[in-house]
Amino acid sequence: MSIPTRAAVVESGGAPFTLAEVQLDDPAPHEAVVRMVATGLCHTDLGVASGGLPFPLPGVLGHEGAGVVEAVGSAVTSVAPGDHVVLSFTSCGACGNCDGGHPAYCATWLPLNLLGGRRADGSSTISRDGEPLGGHFFGQSSFAERALVDERSLVKVDPEIPLESIAPLGCGVQTGVGAVWNVLKPGTGATVVVLGAGAVGLSAVMAAALTPATTIVAVDRVSERLSLARELGATHTVHAGEEDLGEALGRITGGRGADGIVETTGNVGVLRGGVDALAARGTLVVVGAPPFGTEVALDVNGLLGGKRIVGLTLGDAETQSFIPALVRLVKEGRLPLHRLISTYPFADIDQAVRDMGAGKAIKPVLTF
Repeated sequence: MSIPTRAAVVESGGAPFTLAEVQLDDPAPHEAVVRMVATGLCHTDLGVASGGLPFPLPGVLGHEGAGVVEAVGSAVTSVAPGDHVVLSFTSCGACGNCDGGHPAYCATWLPLNLLGGRRADGSSTISRDGEPLGGHFFGQSSFAERALVDERSLVKVDPEIPLESIAPLGCGVQTGVGAVWNVLKPGTGATVVVLGAGAVGLSAVMAAALTPATTIVAVDRVSERLSLARELGATHTVHAGEEDLGEALGRITGGRGADGIVETTGNVGVLRGGVDALAARGTLVVVGAPPFGTEVALDVNGLLGGKRIVGLTLGDAETQSFIPALVRLVKEGRLPLHRLISTYPFADIDQAVRDMGAGKAIKPVLTF
């Protein structure tokens, strides 16, 4: 017996989001039905909606959900009806990377989260008028009033925290924080540079401010975002439209270069400039994703000083421990995520998309 709900459907690449009545499949043994309270809007959603990734459309996107469990499948043990949950990515739970605490590098990550649009067994989770839609996006498809969610996408959280204040933890925030905490791991007195002051970049700035790093540099072309970065913990800012990145970082670091850099823009020119600005044995974390097949030229001899370039998915986070820790930091005011969030009623999803594209909103959160 299907479950009716209302969802934002993308009919084809480049089409707007349109609200429509859809039906959810009954929960499989390891799934739950979640009543959505809030869901963040991410650039990955916009990239898929534009047709930039081969996700099956028409379909339902959304992958930064937060809500309340309404029903659970017969094998679900981690949550129960009434629990407050943040939704993140899904994974198989059985491959070497999942077993090793790195589910973001699950052997089946791409089909399960980003490209497949269906469960691992090929069955559909969402339909409209009897016709299957692309769904199961990050194991959740949370641009809907109710979502059918993989158990491995569910993270039980403190019910005292307003869900609209923590919905972005499932993707963008954990990505930025994880880039700093799980990859760079700054030592005492380290210099951390964040290229791009969007939601992911500013999350990285906040994370760096909670480490022993003493120099935290935010780089962007928008003055207002650089001012916000200062308020969130950056010790220095660089306006990329007014200063040369290499010269500015050379001045700030006394010519030594940066110990760690987080690249969030997806611009290969910015990435190359970041690699050149690394100190010996420095690490650059690639977070921003340009179109598939994009390449970047590097000075090979420039890498021989021990520089490392590391690609990153979702902060390389083990969500069941990582997200509750972030929730606690939000609750205690040590991760001021509210400074990034602008809320919109679910029906205004297209306005949220426009504001995000125009740079008016750093992290739009849809509320139900």
